[in-house]
Amino acid sequence: MEYYTWVLTFHVVAFMSWMAMLFYLPRLFVYHVENIDKKEYVEIVKIQEFKIYKYIGHPAMWATILSGITMLVLNPVLLDFNTNPWMYAKLFALILLIIYSFSLDKYRKELHNETCNKSGKFFRMYNEMPTMLAILIVGYVITKSFSLLFTAIIVVLFAYISYAIMKPKKVI
Repeated sequence: MEYYTWVLTFHVVAFMSWMAMLFYLPRLFVYHVENIDKKEYVEIVKIQEFKIYKYIGHPAMWATILSGITMLVLNPVLLDFNTNPWMYAKLFALILLIIYSFSLDKYRKELHNETCNKSGKFFRMYNEMPTMLAILIVGYVITKSFSLLFTAIIVVLFAYISYAIMKPKKVI
């Protein structure tokens, strides 16, 4: 346990770095898609997309995962479902965040190859997903509990936000 706090510190910093990429990369996708006719601009955005994913986000994701595994090895009591059911909710949200992270690389490659048919509106909506998952993860960790009500409220709130972003605008 002597090293646990240091590993936790590294884990939190790695998570923050990973989240920075998860928050910003879809925003770059919005700029990319909505300025597709400006070739010089798009080429700069492509470089930014590549660098934030490959040099910041992807390594930070692995640092988060590996430091998290290390913490579980150092403190296996965290995996006791009877006393820590929140950990399983956190791990489930983490799996969704990992899938989301890899999906961003898929979209990045499609945008780079000019084969992506998603709109700026789609990427604005897609950009809400890591926020929802981060709120759930942080909520579970801080409270050291799993609340179905809290989870449902957050999911419904973000479903509504996603709907509001994606719904067609009324023409007056």
